[in-house]
Amino acid sequence: MLRRLAALASATLVAAVVLAGCSDSDPWVHATPADGWAAPYADAANSSYSDTAGARDLEATWIRSVKGELGAGVALGAYGYLAANAQTETGCSLMVWENDNNGRQRWCTRLAQGGGFGGPLFDGFDNLYVGQPGAILSFPPTQWIRWRQQVIGMPLTPRLLGNGELLVVTHLGQVLVFDSHRGTVVGNPIDLVDGVDPTDPERGLEDCAPARSRCPVAAPPAFSPQSNIIVVSLWRPGADAATLVGLRYRHGENPLLTREWTSDAVEDGALAAPTMSADGSTVYVNGRDRQLWALNAADGEVKWSVPLDYLAQTPPTVAPDGTIVAGGGPDATLTGIEDTGDEAEIRWRRGDVETLTSASRAGAEVAYTVVRDEGESGLALLVFDPRDGQSVNSYPLPDARGFPVGVAVGNDRRVVAATSAGQVYSFEGR
Repeated sequence: MLRRLAALASATLVAAVVLAGCSDSDPWVHATPADGWAAPYADAANSSYSDTAGARDLEATWIRSVKGELGAGVALGAYGYLAANAQTETGCSLMVWENDNNGRQRWCTRLAQGGGFGGPLFDGFDNLYVGQPGAILSFPPTQWIRWRQQVIGMPLTPRLLGNGELLVVTHLGQVLVFDSHRGTVVGNPIDLVDGVDPTDPERGLEDCAPARSRCPVAAPPAFSPQSNIIVVSLWRPGADAATLVGLRYRHGENPLLTREWTSDAVEDGALAAPTMSADGSTVYVNGRDRQLWALNAADGEVKWSVPLDYLAQTPPTVAPDGTIVAGGGPDATLTGIEDTGDEAEIRWRRGDVETLTSASRAGAEVAYTVVRDEGESGLALLVFDPRDGQSVNSYPLPDARGFPVGVAVGNDRRVVAATSAGQVYSFEGR
């Protein structure tokens, strides 16, 4: 009965939003990110941080398979829904499940395949935004398409910029802003790569997951509403490595988007998605030189770099107080870093833990990551204290296959881990 009432309330709210969407005079109808884990890496800054006070003790509640592969982590909406953008041989590929109801499927549909590295995004009304090669789509809380627009390439995980506007960056370097309700283009698009064939949106897709040169933009952009800076990792055709590009977003102005800077300061090239600080002043990114770099978001100038002694293949986790947990990957060491402004200090390091994903931090005292497990499962969900790196709990992921693609933390304190083999593990906080 409660679920029916919640569904009715949600439907009523959506109807009100549609009616109010005809007017720009009501700012409350503007789409904002869901108060959950709105997209892989949590938010537009790729911070992998949530204000929700995470649970130290968990209980496994359900395991499901997408019956295919996952190239990005799942998204969690504000009201218990989970979205996964899978790659499947047949049948559904985009799936929405009820995380708080044993993973019951709410709806699913099939998207054009080839873009599994692009994650879904929930807004606060449970509308979903996701890309497929050649298009960006929006779905309401039901599976019927809300709107669909053509783009050049495969959209990375979309970002809500505020004011009801949606940022879409494709793997071929097209940057567009859409009205999130109407699906119409707002302002001026930017092409980061010249001479791209608009009729071939699948060119270079096979290079995106391994972040190779034929995929110009292999990782989702980072955006800060505090500084209105967008940062994109870009591998230009013919270049030796990926650089960083800073764009500025100016709502209501013409031009809407401008290029602010380009930086090739990260030695040997950038790897994985950039991450923004909570105040929008700093960009953090992994270098292929096995260092973590911090750049000034206003001009791209280097602030500092710190050796990690391993190749981090996922973005760092950045809390509002400036503490950082370095990214993960094969042979990665769980590492805590503090940004002191002009330099960084490694505060702790766990040589006994091989962390394979970005840490997902929930409040001041709890974080989660997937680590190598010597038991039969091969992988385990580790709960640890991000202040000193000490383990709190560990939960094996039964029959885990492939590699982990991320951990999501809901506003109900549920924790979800997923693997590239399409396995989804859900835990309830106790």
